[in-house]
Amino acid sequence: MSETLRTDLEPPAADTAALHADAVRLLAGWTPPPGAQDDWSRTTALLAQGPQVMGKPHPGAHVTASAVIVSADRSRVLLCLHGKHNVWCQVGGHCEPEDGTLAAAALREATEESGIAGLVVDPVPADVDVHHVTCAGRPSLHHDVIFLVYAPEGAVEQVSEESHALGWFAPAELPHPLGTDTERVVRSAMARLG
Repeated sequence: MSETLRTDLEPPAADTAALHADAVRLLAGWTPPPGAQDDWSRTTALLAQGPQVMGKPHPGAHVTASAVIVSADRSRVLLCLHGKHNVWCQVGGHCEPEDGTLAAAALREATEESGIAGLVVDPVPADVDVHHVTCAGRPSLHHDVIFLVYAPEGAVEQVSEESHALGWFAPAELPHPLGTDTERVVRSAMARLG
């Protein structure tokens, strides 16, 4: 890994411009994994529109952050049965201006949605995925930047209001139904372990 793993991604309050600048920097110098080239291109094109694309209010499309949480022994991933879409996928969601960085947003979302304290994020993205959602009652695209997040030994998950269920799965034995590209996202995240 080219950057140090982080547990202290709670920066001082930042604005959307700082979060946007981080996203631009992060994705400009990053090579997407196999199968994600088109999603990466679409996401960098969206980022070219400016800082407003970082928030939920942006109509049509916005950047989100998510996490594939891997067990302490690196053999399983934690997925959620999404509360609105009823598919198994990684945890994640909308960025908040105070996140400061996409990795911080992914770590915050992972902590909130898994209930696990002591998570550690790899600050280099594992994948990027563009998918259709209904957001605030209207059709939208989530340009989701996905990070690998490590759970501590003895981690016990707690279902949040965002999910119907949480479960640990071996990457070769993922549950069904899966969200769009969830299998590829898990494969990309596990490749970061290499």
